[in-house]
Formats: sequence, structure tokens, C-alpha cells
Amino acid sequence: MAFDTVLAVSVLGVAAWTIVARDMFAAVVGFIAFGLLVALVWVRLAAPDVALTEAALGSGLTGGLLLGVSTRLGRAGTTMAGETSGALSLAAVLVCALIAAGLVALLPLLPEPAPTLATQAAANIAATGLQNPVTAVLMAYRAIDTLLEVVVLLLVLLGMWSLAPDHLWSGLPRRSGLFDPDGLLTFVAQLLVPVGILVGIHIFWIGSVTPGGEFQGATILAAMWILASVAGLVDAPATNRRWLRLLLVAGPAVFLAIGLAGFAIAGSFLAYPASYAKLLILTIEIPVTLSIAAMLALLVAGPPERESQR
Repeated sequence: MAFDTVLAVSVLGVAAWTIVARDMFAAVVGFIAFGLLVALVWVRLAAPDVALTEAALGSGLTGGLLLGVSTRLGRAGTTMAGETSGALSLAAVLVCALIAAGLVALLPLLPEPAPTLATQAAANIAATGLQNPVTAVLMAYRAIDTLLEVVVLLLVLLGMWSLAPDHLWSGLPRRSGLFDPDGLLTFVAQLLVPVGILVGIHIFWIGSVTPGGEFQGATILAAMWILASVAGLVDAPATNRRWLRLLLVAGPAVFLAIGLAGFAIAGSFLAYPASYAKLLILTIEIPVTLSIAAMLALLVAGPPERESQR
């Protein structure tokens, strides 16, 4: 109880500090810390899948994107933030306070017991060949939502690429780092990247039976590429590489193809026959994981800003 109280106060304190911070970099650091604390909250609520997603995507990847944005804005962004932080911070505090008050007012009105489909999901999970109910929901019961999430992520990447000038459309993103064979970052990257890749594959593979899955595994794989890129060990590929474009569309394409095949083999879109359900889900998840990892890494890399090396 004491730990939960301290955690709740810490979440509110970090959230308030993030809102009122006048420095952009400090606000981004506060956002990342807030996300990690929220991940601990989900752990305490016995929702490890949500905690993994929050730590990997909500705090890790989004925090990395915000750090990149703050760096690119530079001095102009800091000045703008300083000129408008007072009014915007006050407005943000008021909106957050109103939302929090509304949620508190609604709590006594919630039905008891809370409505849930957990019983129905557990009763039919055997037909999917999976043991993790969260993965079953994402890949079977609400598979169309998962498909659309992957497609939206691809569209976001294309939208970001469209920010590049026309003559750089097929070029390379800005170089993230310079290779220093004797540097500490290079040593850490060489040490952690192979381990991180194994961890990402493990998180993906166990997603059918325990917390994990393609989104969490893909985020870890993307983080390893980002670490190697920042250390100067690898460079971002040019956007016109055929293998890269095939990798990006492979996940959504396989997902959609198996979904359409569901009409013939199981009677509806994204339906799986019970005897082949787990095999088909795994066939979807492997390319989807690789596509998501590539999309996330390229989002962090940014739009093309250099000529393609020929």
C-alpha cells in the first residue's frame, strides 16, 4: 500500500513537472520518466502486456522521437517554447485537472461487477492455438484493428518521408553518429546489440503463451538498430532500396492476404480454421514484426536529408 501511494504521488508529480518545465529537453525527459512510472502502475495492476507496451512504445520509442524533434528544433524551438510556455502550461494544467475530476466523478457510477468479455475470450481461446489471451485478442478476436494499426504506422512513415525535398526523396536520413572504435558508446553498442536482438526475438516468440508479442519484440529490435546507428556502426538505408520497401510492406501484405484467404478457408475475413490457426497467426506475426521494427527505426532516423551514395 505504501509503495502504491508513493508511485501514485510520483506519477502525478512527474506529470506536473513535465507540463510546467520551460526547457524542451527537460520536458521530454520528464515525459520519458512519466511513461516508465506508468509502466510500473500497469505492473501493479497485473497487466504486464500493457506495461511492456507502455515501456517500449509509450516511453521508449515516443521518447526517442521527441528527443529527436527537440534536437532538430534547436534554439528556435527552445525560444518558441519559452515565449508560450506560461499560457500553454496553464491551459494544459486546467484541462488535465478537469479530465481528472471528471474521471473521479464517474468512478462511483461504474457498474458492479464491471462488464467484461474475459469469460467468452477464455472459453474460445483454444480455437486459436494460443495461451496468451492478449495475443489472442490482437491476432484473432480484434485482428482487423491490429492490421489497421500496422497500415497506419506505414502511412505515418510515408508521410514523414514526404517532408524531404523532391531531389532527396530516394536519399538517406541524417547520419545519427560517427564511428569511434575506441569510444564507450561503440563498446556498449557492440556489447548490447547482439543481446538485445536475442531478447527481442525471445519477447516475440513467447508472446503466444506469456506477455510479449510482435509489437514489443519489434520495438526492441528497432531500439537495437537505433543504438547501432547512434554509435556509428550502421547507416540508415536509402529510401529507394527495393529490399527495404519489400520489408516495409511484407507485414501488412501477408496480414491482408491471409485475411482475405479467410473467406475461402473459414468463411469470413481474418478467420482461421481451428486446425491451422496458430500456424497462420505465426505466419502473420513474423513478417509483421520485421516490418514494424523497420518502420519504427526509420521513423526515428527521420526523412531523407542526404544524397544517396551510388
